Amino acid sequence: MSHLLQSKPVIHVKMKLVVLGGTGQTGQHLVNQALQQGHSVTAVVRNPGKMTVTHENLKVVEGNIFSEESLKPHFEGHDAVLSCLGFPTSFFSGVTGYTQSMRATLNTMRETKINRIITMTSWYTAPGSSDNGPFFIRNVLIPMIQSVLTNMYEMESILTKSEGIDWTVVRPPGLRNAPSTDKDIVSHEGYFVPDANGLPTSQSVARGDVARFMLSLLGTSTWLKKGVAITTK
Repeated sequence: MSHLLQSKPVIHVKMKLVVLGGTGQTGQHLVNQALQQGHSVTAVVRNPGKMTVTHENLKVVEGNIFSEESLKPHFEGHDAVLSCLGFPTSFFSGVTGYTQSMRATLNTMRETKINRIITMTSWYTAPGSSDNGPFFIRNVLIPMIQSVLTNMYEMESILTKSEGIDWTVVRPPGLRNAPSTDKDIVSHEGYFVPDANGLPTSQSVARGDVARFMLSLLGTSTWLKKGVAITTK
């Protein structure tokens, strides 16, 4: 079943958020929008100098996303974790960053009594889910990024088996380096958003709209413990 998130204003409950990947292209949109909505943000980053956002409710800290010991002091006292972490593809060895960082994140969340996490992966993470996609996607793009998709899928599997954690996996298609728009966001439980014929709509989405959707999930039970593909219309 597909759902529609309209661009009308919503009431935001102010929360204390941990953001992982906050210096990335999507992460900076997420941090900006979270602050605009009145949230307090702690951005745990590898290189604080890369953070271009400044705000009285933003705390930028250096941390190791693979280390529970490093993450714990920055997670304490927060309400939720949002992750826009990304790791490069590898042709010679498997990608492991998604699973390694998620294991450390979940263990730290349990230690600090945080039970809500919203994380971003991609369309087509599950094996075979791109079989009905466009020729270029199936035969060119997927083989190029398969190591990333495989580890994303392994990370999603870790979340589905986690106990005591309210998780949501947000799966966007191709990402455009653009701010949030006023377009409605279509969401669908699964590995892509289908058209009227059940085939992937094969669209891209603005990074700012991905951030907008992730933040819209805070304080609601919508898409709790589910993986949801999104696009805009």
